[in-house]
Amino acid sequence: MEVSEYVRHDAVGLAELVAKGEVTPAEVEAAAREAVRRVDPRINSVVETWPADDRPAPGSTPLAGAPFLIKDFGVSMAGRRTELGSRLAAGHVARSDSYLMRRFRRAGLVTFGRTATPELAYSITTEPVLYGPTRNPWDPGRGAGGSSGGAGAAVAAGAVPLAHATDAAGSLRIPAAYNGLFGLKPTRGRVSLGPALDEGFNGLAVQGSVSRTVRDSATLLDLIRGPEPGDPYYAEQPS
Repeated sequence: MEVSEYVRHDAVGLAELVAKGEVTPAEVEAAAREAVRRVDPRINSVVETWPADDRPAPGSTPLAGAPFLIKDFGVSMAGRRTELGSRLAAGHVARSDSYLMRRFRRAGLVTFGRTATPELAYSITTEPVLYGPTRNPWDPGRGAGGSSGGAGAAVAAGAVPLAHATDAAGSLRIPAAYNGLFGLKPTRGRVSLGPALDEGFNGLAVQGSVSRTVRDSATLLDLIRGPEPGDPYYAEQPS
């Protein structure tokens, strides 16, 4: 799959190609890696990539085989670094998957890297000392917003169609606005923060995504929503 073809599809569209056998998850992942290689030196949105260990069965979910990036905050992936954009946590490696990471895997997403965030996700611009500033792909002289600035820039630049983001006080909505994307902050309790956390930012913090299409964000929310053991509250599930 050429990058020029890859960037024409959203995550649902890529999964449909995989389900039809027109392309393999490995070919889609290779195109995503090439897209990152081409665009990221200019925008500095992706902190790290790794060999993906997820190989979902084609057609098993509406997103099976779609490439994905997680934010360097709010989610942990076993054996991968979670540094919170901070020198205080530099080199920290997660020992287990968080509940959300397990759901990303069950959703069929192929996670191959993590995106930049400001230190401890505590800013509306993404300019950590640890990895340097993230640029806006529409105009690299401008910022990408925060705290999910790396996710917003990567999606807007075509590196991935859909990326994990978090939000307490605008952390996914601001990058969505800055980068021309769709950003939905789900209802509190819709998606679990556990098992390490019961709540964040006094209950304001939630898990979500940024994407280029409403159907991608809606589909992902359907696949990751629902309570887990230890959650202090949950939102009633829609019928």
